[in-house]
Amino acid sequence: MALAHFPADRRRADIKRCAQALLDLQGEEANRFWRAEMAQLAKGLMRQGASGEEVSHQAGLFMNAVQMELQNLFAEEEERALDARA
Repeated sequence: MALAHFPADRRRADIKRCAQALLDLQGEEANRFWRAEMAQLAKGLMRQGASGEEVSHQAGLFMNAVQMELQNLFAEEEERALDARA
Protein backbone atom coordinates (compact mmCIF):
# COMPACT_ATOMS: atom_id res chain seq x y z
CA MET A 1 0.00 0.00 0.00
CA ALA A 2 1.41 3.40 -1.00
CA LEU A 3 1.58 6.16 1.53
CA ALA A 4 -0.18 9.38 0.53
CA HIS A 5 1.81 12.38 1.73
CA PHE A 6 0.12 15.50 3.04
CA PRO A 7 0.49 18.01 0.18
CA ALA A 8 3.34 20.41 0.98
CA ASP A 9 1.42 23.32 -0.53
CA ARG A 10 -1.24 22.92 2.17
CA ARG A 11 1.11 23.29 5.11
CA ARG A 12 -0.18 26.80 5.79
CA ALA A 13 1.72 27.43 9.02
CA ASP A 14 5.06 26.42 7.45
CA ILE A 15 4.32 28.42 4.30
CA LYS A 16 3.50 31.56 6.27
CA ARG A 17 6.51 31.09 8.57
CA CYS A 18 8.91 30.66 5.64
CA ALA A 19 7.47 33.58 3.67
CA GLN A 20 7.72 35.91 6.67
CA ALA A 21 11.28 34.80 7.37
CA LEU A 22 12.28 35.33 3.72
CA LEU A 23 10.66 38.75 3.79
CA ASP A 24 12.86 39.67 6.76
CA LEU A 25 16.12 38.06 5.58
CA GLN A 26 18.53 39.30 2.93
CA GLY A 27 21.09 37.78 0.58
CA GLU A 28 23.09 34.78 1.73
CA GLU A 29 21.22 34.57 5.02
CA ALA A 30 17.96 34.11 3.08
CA ASN A 31 19.63 31.52 0.83
CA ARG A 32 20.90 29.53 3.81
CA PHE A 33 17.48 29.64 5.47
CA TRP A 34 15.73 28.45 2.31
CA ARG A 35 18.20 25.65 1.62
CA ALA A 36 17.83 24.42 5.22
CA GLU A 37 14.03 24.49 4.99
CA MET A 38 14.01 22.56 1.73
CA ALA A 39 16.51 20.02 3.07
CA GLN A 40 14.34 19.51 6.15
CA LEU A 41 11.23 19.04 3.98
CA ALA A 42 13.02 16.52 1.76
CA LYS A 43 14.46 14.64 4.72
CA GLY A 44 11.05 14.36 6.35
CA LEU A 45 9.42 13.10 3.17
CA MET A 46 12.19 10.57 2.54
CA ARG A 47 11.92 9.35 6.13
CA GLN A 48 8.22 8.70 5.39
CA GLY A 49 9.19 6.65 2.34
CA ALA A 50 8.57 9.17 -0.45
CA SER A 51 10.34 8.52 -3.74
CA GLY A 52 12.81 11.01 -5.13
CA GLU A 53 10.23 12.01 -7.72
CA GLU A 54 7.59 12.64 -5.02
CA VAL A 55 10.06 14.65 -2.93
CA SER A 56 10.81 16.85 -5.95
CA HIS A 57 7.12 17.28 -6.68
CA GLN A 58 6.28 18.23 -3.10
CA ALA A 59 9.27 20.60 -2.91
CA GLY A 60 8.01 22.36 -6.05
CA LEU A 61 4.52 22.66 -4.60
CA PHE A 62 5.91 24.09 -1.37
CA MET A 63 8.19 26.54 -3.19
CA ASN A 64 5.29 27.82 -5.30
CA ALA A 65 3.08 28.21 -2.23
CA VAL A 66 5.79 30.20 -0.42
CA GLN A 67 6.24 32.41 -3.52
CA MET A 68 2.50 33.12 -3.60
CA GLU A 69 2.52 33.97 0.10
CA LEU A 70 5.48 36.31 -0.44
CA GLN A 71 3.55 38.06 -3.21
CA ASN A 72 0.60 38.48 -0.85
CA LEU A 73 2.85 39.91 1.86
CA PHE A 74 4.44 42.35 -0.60
CA ALA A 75 0.99 43.45 -1.79
CA GLU A 76 -0.15 43.98 1.81
CA GLU A 77 2.96 46.05 2.56
CA GLU A 78 2.41 48.15 -0.55
CA GLU A 79 -1.23 48.72 0.36
CA ARG A 80 -0.26 49.83 3.88
CA ALA A 81 2.33 52.20 2.45
CA LEU A 82 -0.23 53.71 0.08
CA ASP A 83 -2.76 54.10 2.91
CA ALA A 84 -0.13 55.81 5.06
CA ARG A 85 0.57 58.36 2.31
CA ALA A 86 -3.11 59.16 1.80
